[in-house]
Amino acid sequence: QVQLAESGGGLVQAGGSLRLSCAASGFVFRRSDMHWHRQAPGREREWVASIYVTGETTYADSVKGRFTISRDDDKSTVALQMNSLSIEDTAVYYCRSPFDWGRGTQVTVAS
Repeated sequence: QVQLAESGGGLVQAGGSLRLSCAASGFVFRRSDMHWHRQAPGREREWVASIYVTGETTYADSVKGRFTISRDDDKSTVALQMNSLSIEDTAVYYCRSPFDWGRGTQVTVAS
């Protein structure tokens, strides 16, 4: 059974940082590309960042230079380091594997 569990969300002041983590199980993590998405209130879910089995990373233009995605294949975790947060980053953040989505973790950025 595929399971993805996000953690690390919370309330932060604008300009601050948060680190999200996603713990995966039920599939061969080291052979799987992993992704972060987010959904702000009243908006469609959007892609944020991806990390591939090769270690290559890609980012949405809106977060490039501020967010960093990383993976630990030994621990089957993927992280999203978020710096210089703005109120526009407020959203529920979801981890995604090729097989399923996590339930999300709320990030709220206060001005």
